[in-house]
Amino acid sequence: MARVPGAGAEGASVPGPNPSRPSRFREWRVKARLRALYHGSSPTAVRFRFGVLVIDFLIIAFFIAAPLLRDDGGLTFYVLDYLIAALLAFDLWARALAFGSLREWIKRPIVWVDLFVLATLLFPTVLINLGFLRVLRLWSLVNSDFFWKTVGRHYDDTRVEDVTKALAALVTFVFVVTGFVYTSFMGRYEGISGYVDALYFTITSLTTTGYGDIILPGVWGRLLSIAVMLGGVGLFFRLIQSLARPHKVHFACPRCGLERHDPDAVHCKACGKSLRIPNRGD
Repeated sequence: MARVPGAGAEGASVPGPNPSRPSRFREWRVKARLRALYHGSSPTAVRFRFGVLVIDFLIIAFFIAAPLLRDDGGLTFYVLDYLIAALLAFDLWARALAFGSLREWIKRPIVWVDLFVLATLLFPTVLINLGFLRVLRLWSLVNSDFFWKTVGRHYDDTRVEDVTKALAALVTFVFVVTGFVYTSFMGRYEGISGYVDALYFTITSLTTTGYGDIILPGVWGRLLSIAVMLGGVGLFFRLIQSLARPHKVHFACPRCGLERHDPDAVHCKACGKSLRIPNRGD
């Protein structure tokens, strides 16, 4: 078995090449290269992952603006839609090869979210009413190992990770609910005449401001309003809790594996093992 230089612990070992079988040898080289890019720590790998993240966030921005672009973009919108589908399909294929075990990779919930997003891109007319769920890509990206191996390597403060994830969950919730309200009530209720109205209703309900100028009709409208208020309050509390949580650092205890410790910890609180947490002295 051969291990790709710089590969992280997430992926499995890649079987060694067999020069007598050119196709298998080329396949091994492709997997080895992808593993080095997606899980390696070399400057080239880090730059590659930063580039992928920039493209990912641009795609997420497209998803958020999609309801507005769909109305005005015409054929151009669908061209962009299929182009993004091709990019996402290639990225998923590359990540699957880089992971090492397709069976283990496909079991990951984040992968299922990305596959669903890909389905809405490949069949935009059939799944048009579910297009608002594409914003879940933001949640899956920020909660992925890929993101934190690239961005999180610059931080040892656990609050950075906790606050980022809480903020991503809140933003994802806002735009998923906005998309649902827009898809379900646009043209059926005069209070929702556009995407901005749907966003306005979501924000006022989520913050429990309740101006009352837009009220969704019927029992389902009231139930949705209750869900938005409860969900919003919960996500706001999670964000505040993340901001107020005491400073911790990531460092795996060599004995019990506990990963969060006080910055000046000398011993693990769980098992008492002596720790040697790296300190930059700042």
